[in-house]
Amino acid sequence: MLTRAAHTGNSFTDLLDLPAVDELLSRRGLRTPFLRIAKDGAVVDAKRFTTSGGAGAEIADQVSSDAVLRLFADGSTVVLQGLHRLWPPLIEFADQLAADLGHPTQVNAYVTPPSSRGFSAHYDVHDVFVLQVAGEKHWTIHEPVLRDPLRTQPWTDREAEVAAAAEGEPVINEVLRPGDALYLPRGYLHSARALGEISAHLTVGVHSVTRWGAAESALDLVRTLAADDPQLRSSLPLGLDLADPDSVRDDVTAVIAGLQDWLGRVDPAQVADRLRGQTWAQVRPEPVAPLAQSSAAAALTDETVLRLRRRLRCVLRDDGDGRVTLLAGRRSHSFPGEARDAVAALLAAGELKVGDLPGLDPADRVTLARRLVTESVATVPDAGLGAGSVGGARHDGARGDALGTGG
Repeated sequence: MLTRAAHTGNSFTDLLDLPAVDELLSRRGLRTPFLRIAKDGAVVDAKRFTTSGGAGAEIADQVSSDAVLRLFADGSTVVLQGLHRLWPPLIEFADQLAADLGHPTQVNAYVTPPSSRGFSAHYDVHDVFVLQVAGEKHWTIHEPVLRDPLRTQPWTDREAEVAAAAEGEPVINEVLRPGDALYLPRGYLHSARALGEISAHLTVGVHSVTRWGAAESALDLVRTLAADDPQLRSSLPLGLDLADPDSVRDDVTAVIAGLQDWLGRVDPAQVADRLRGQTWAQVRPEPVAPLAQSSAAAALTDETVLRLRRRLRCVLRDDGDGRVTLLAGRRSHSFPGEARDAVAALLAAGELKVGDLPGLDPADRVTLARRLVTESVATVPDAGLGAGSVGGARHDGARGDALGTGG
């Protein structure tokens, strides 16, 4: 789907512009693989644009801005990868988009010199939003040779099919200008060529959580559960000839039947939980300031405001042994049962004063709050490096120690 600038807000330069690209290439100490360079469909050897950072920074794969200049002037495309981890506006944008969509995201930038092409026709194994930032680029889009490809099914496995399909009638054959947006579901073939000036676009990749991901989680569970089956653990007969399929046909048939039986016992809730864990591990919540938050944690009082870390996905579960577990992003945290109401209240409200955490005495409230901050579940909003001057005594009692352990 192609959407013109008149309907997108006319510009994406709040996310990235050409001066920002120059800053990233010249002053941010980039290393591979955060930068790739390509020309006429081929990737340039990284040794041609990286070098040591000089005295005190003798890291051999740092980007050399003068080498990038030479290659770019010679018609090579610059690809900035992983900008959702590098450039502040895109960190916020990509993280919030992932939270809204429920699927992990990534952001790359492609900067192409005038009248040049970076990559030949290919497809991606994730959905892509193309946001034109600067200049003009002619895009040619063709139908997939494989719909909804998985991550294990890259276009390089079908190069001949892709090349042949790219010779056919395109479904989109248009020029993108600043502010235009193009959505490409995974699998759609695409190539692009810059026109008469430097062209830059962002690709916002959406790594869809798929039914195949659920299938893999179910098979992983079967592999774990079926290992307890003595019939499946038994040895094959002595003297068998594995070159003759008929010699093991009965055993293989029994194995398949056994696995089918175990697959029927798989709990869908367990499959969903595995899928949750894998997905949450790929989605980055709001970054935290380690020094500022450490100082704030040491100075907590009942009047300190706690805020649940933005975009941190959380669920609170009862363990059945008097404790509760907080699943938060890629980590889990165990708490005594008496902390349940306090943690649940913070999850529900999103922001609370330490003194408003219910069900705990003052010492335990501060101890729990300190742990939530140091474990990066919650943050102290606007905490500066001088947060330690806020004041407040530290309380450590026997029950407080219990609230601060585990996980």
